[in-house]
Amino acid sequence: MSSPDAPPLRLNGREVGPRAIMAVVNRTPDSFFDRGATYGFGAALEAVDRAVAEGADIVDIGGVKAGPGEDVGVAEELRRVVDLVAAVRERHPRVVISVDTWRAEVGEVVARAGADLLNDTWGGPDPRLAEVAAAHGIGLVCAHAGALEPRTRPHRVGYDDVVADVVAHVTAEAERAAALGVPRDAILIDPAHDFGKNTRQSLEITRRLGELTATGWPVLVAVSNKDFIGETLGRPVDRRGVGTMAVLGVSALLGARVFRVHDVAAARRALAAVADLGTTSAPPGD
Repeated sequence: MSSPDAPPLRLNGREVGPRAIMAVVNRTPDSFFDRGATYGFGAALEAVDRAVAEGADIVDIGGVKAGPGEDVGVAEELRRVVDLVAAVRERHPRVVISVDTWRAEVGEVVARAGADLLNDTWGGPDPRLAEVAAAHGIGLVCAHAGALEPRTRPHRVGYDDVVADVVAHVTAEAERAAALGVPRDAILIDPAHDFGKNTRQSLEITRRLGELTATGWPVLVAVSNKDFIGETLGRPVDRRGVGTMAVLGVSALLGARVFRVHDVAAARRALAAVADLGTTSAPPGD
């Protein structure tokens, strides 16, 4: 579990954590989980209100489905996310607003609209995104996607050691971002389960998450209802909640700091239960 003397994570002018909930709000018509339930502006804003009421520390707004699907250009992505970011900033001044994008052009506009964090789930395909975060003094998520092009799936992807590959990539990206001027206490690393990885590799990352938390960078885990959970348990996407909570608990015990989820209330209860166990802050074996 996160140590009380772990490096601080500061976003939107305040310290976040030690176990922060990041709520997923996708303005996409083809989201793998909600199938477009929050695509409409009003529905997305209601989802944000609900997430904040349930205890979300961060709201992660996305305008492009992660997996393959219809082409979404820069203009369309901006149409989907910018007005929502501005509205959330006005309604919830203290919540941390994250935008899930790999595009520097989108990052620039949402930063001016009030975003506090750019969540680059594709591992840095546009190196200018870190420059945008630095220019605006906001945070950045440095993830690992196995050098995949955005919105593609791997075919028989292989690593000599998937965790070592993840650690090397995300720490290099984090150090590059810091050198560009992104505040060190606003940088997170994310192994990006299922992005450029098969189920076996995502499970290996979960078991060895302590190797990422040991780097000293705050670790974000985005595992909610993902395919590796479904394949492991033999569950469809709408029946992966229990598996998700189990992985969140393991991740918390191993020191993760931010948890990206679809069900804020359930995640909050699960993480509170982990905290109540009174376990030591060090991952097993330390």
